[in-house]
Amino acid sequence: MDTALPIENLERYHSASQRARVATEAWASANLYCVNCDSPRLEPTPANFHATDFHCPKCRDPFQLKGQSKPFGNRIVDSAYSKMMAAIISDRAPHFVLLHYAPDRWRVLNLLLIPHFAIPKSAIEKRKPLSDTARRAGWIGCNIVLTSVPDIARVPIIVNGVAEKPSDVRRRFRHVRPLAELTVEERGWTLDVLTVVRSLRRTQFALDDVYAREDKLSRLHPDNRHVRDKIRQQLQVLRDKGLVEFLGRGSYRLR
Repeated sequence: MDTALPIENLERYHSASQRARVATEAWASANLYCVNCDSPRLEPTPANFHATDFHCPKCRDPFQLKGQSKPFGNRIVDSAYSKMMAAIISDRAPHFVLLHYAPDRWRVLNLLLIPHFAIPKSAIEKRKPLSDTARRAGWIGCNIVLTSVPDIARVPIIVNGVAEKPSDVRRRFRHVRPLAELTVEERGWTLDVLTVVRSLRRTQFALDDVYAREDKLSRLHPDNRHVRDKIRQQLQVLRDKGLVEFLGRGSYRLR
């Protein structure tokens, strides 16, 4: 994987944002591969195809590229809130590919994949409507809150300018792919509990450790009045999906 962005003919474009878009999309066309199967390339989608920039020619998985010159923080600016929520609910959201590049050297520094099935509804944050004087007055966008995505599902492809082996990237993806087997409603609770478990920052943990974060899960799921029952249920789901191991007597271990 070549980390150099193509810069040929960029002088034709007047704005820095246009040059960055053309360079990052051209780089992605030449370098991205599918993480879900063994396809060595992705194909660009037709122009103006909503919310999807690339797709795998083999397994048809969709991908959306987001590039920027600054490191990605805890939030990713995305499209319309209603459309993103509809995509999550209908299980039609793409995998997100986050590309961080150095504008002075035109090189990719970091590349991160967020699988579509790792984004719960709780990760979609509604932005304020555009003002009455804006061209699209009243339009409501959204952010994707990365801290609401389990860290194990943030798959690195390039780290500090060094590309990971495709076999390692696909192995990490396969580790969390069982989450895609859950329904969207099941997946929301499972991802939220997994995020809480991963936030404990230790390999072995107790059921009471997760109970201690009950308030956070209650805020995410205000209609559920049996949060502790749901926590136990979701830990069983995570065990069945191979993400945690039950040790007995209320003890668990991350796998």
